[in-house]
Amino acid sequence: MWVGLQPDAPSELPGDTPDADPPAAPAPVAIIMARFPTLARRHTMHILITGGAGFLGRKLATALLARGSLAGADGAPRRIERITLVDLAPAADFAGERVRSIAGDLGDATLLDRAFVRGVDGVFHLAAVVSGEAEANFDLGWRVNVDATRALLERCRALSTPPRVAFASSVAVFGGALPDRVPDSQALTPQSSYGAQKAVGELLVHDYARKGFIDGRSLRLPTVTVRPGKPNKAASSFASGIIREPLSGVEANCPVDPSTRMWLVSPRTIVDSLIVGYEAPASAFPPSHSVNVPGISVTVREMVDALRRVASAAVANLVTFRHDPVIDRIVRTWPRDFDAQVGRALGMHADADFESIVRQYVEHDLPR
Repeated sequence: MWVGLQPDAPSELPGDTPDADPPAAPAPVAIIMARFPTLARRHTMHILITGGAGFLGRKLATALLARGSLAGADGAPRRIERITLVDLAPAADFAGERVRSIAGDLGDATLLDRAFVRGVDGVFHLAAVVSGEAEANFDLGWRVNVDATRALLERCRALSTPPRVAFASSVAVFGGALPDRVPDSQALTPQSSYGAQKAVGELLVHDYARKGFIDGRSLRLPTVTVRPGKPNKAASSFASGIIREPLSGVEANCPVDPSTRMWLVSPRTIVDSLIVGYEAPASAFPPSHSVNVPGISVTVREMVDALRRVASAAVANLVTFRHDPVIDRIVRTWPRDFDAQVGRALGMHADADFESIVRQYVEHDLPR
């Protein structure tokens, strides 16, 4: 019998009798886990993904379901019992009791009540107003990217056990005069509202982690391409559009010069890096709790050339170049290459080349 679980624990479990045959091994474990949910929580996890209805949130949830477990704070694997997806719209394509979708504003206290009602063990905070929209709508960007992040962290702080929080930051926290290859130790110098908001988010995660309220880490994501679906209001949206649209026979405009260099990663690789960053022990991170995620440095011209090799010259010729000074100004402030030593030391990796990124989209996300 289990001893010491509570002071007045009976000597026998319900259904036990001195003369009964011993039950099959799983039955006592199931009974104990049902009677002592706190004990059960030590062996299972409830994961919260904000921005869970977006393409990246859905891909991350799918990957976590396939894995079935994540490392806990002690480094030991724990079974993922539930995943909650929070976003403005409900997440589609998920069925079963293990995934719950909650639609609403992350800054709404009642939504957070629902998300945290049974406790949370780990958080992937992906929700954000994207770069172009944050620049155009100042108040919305700060309300969602900063105020809602603070509200989320306060809910984490109120939990009895500090949860692990992986915050999706951005290379947009850097800007201005930068070295050719940006090191992990580079000072934050954002040149856009979005970059400033992500920098504040990193500082919040750092301070909440420093105080012991969370086990926090900020992962600075490269531009993720090729994103399936429709264009969004991100300044980097064209990096997916100039591949996605031509492969569907649709003309796509590039608003920046073909020589523009960008730091890129594929959806599959960034999901892998998010999981690696989540599972890494806090001791593996620098004092800032932030890390640059590995990617590849590619010019727009090289991207179109890769499209030509994967598809055809006719497809690549569907890319046009009409300059947009607003988009160009934002993109030119972003760093072009990184020396992502810490990320690689954690076990993160980059894509082999941009051609492999295009082929990944064709194989997994191109509408048929």
